[in-house]
Amino acid sequence: MGHRITVEPSGRHVRAVQGGQVLAESDGAFVLREAGCPDMYYIPFQDVRLDLLTPSVTHTHCPFKGEASYWSLPDAPDLAWAYQDPKPEVAEIKDHLCFYEVEVS
Repeated sequence: MGHRITVEPSGRHVRAVQGGQVLAESDGAFVLREAGCPDMYYIPFQDVRLDLLTPSVTHTHCPFKGEASYWSLPDAPDLAWAYQDPKPEVAEIKDHLCFYEVEVS
């Protein structure tokens, strides 16, 4: 049957908060569902406070999504990531940032 990943509009309000500071807030996030993993919310770059985040030297590779680049805060390394050139099967997550922890309402 293979590894299954779906990406669809979340239809929910998503916020990423660290240390009481809102880093991202969006009604336009995508939810990525991957077999064996929790749902992950990908937030459009325009809804992220990129001025607060610093690009990291960390990069990881996922055989299903592609190469991920990471962003950090001074007290929270690699707390968010994005696939700048995702595989075609998950093309919707291009130009979206994902955080390890988000509030969904």
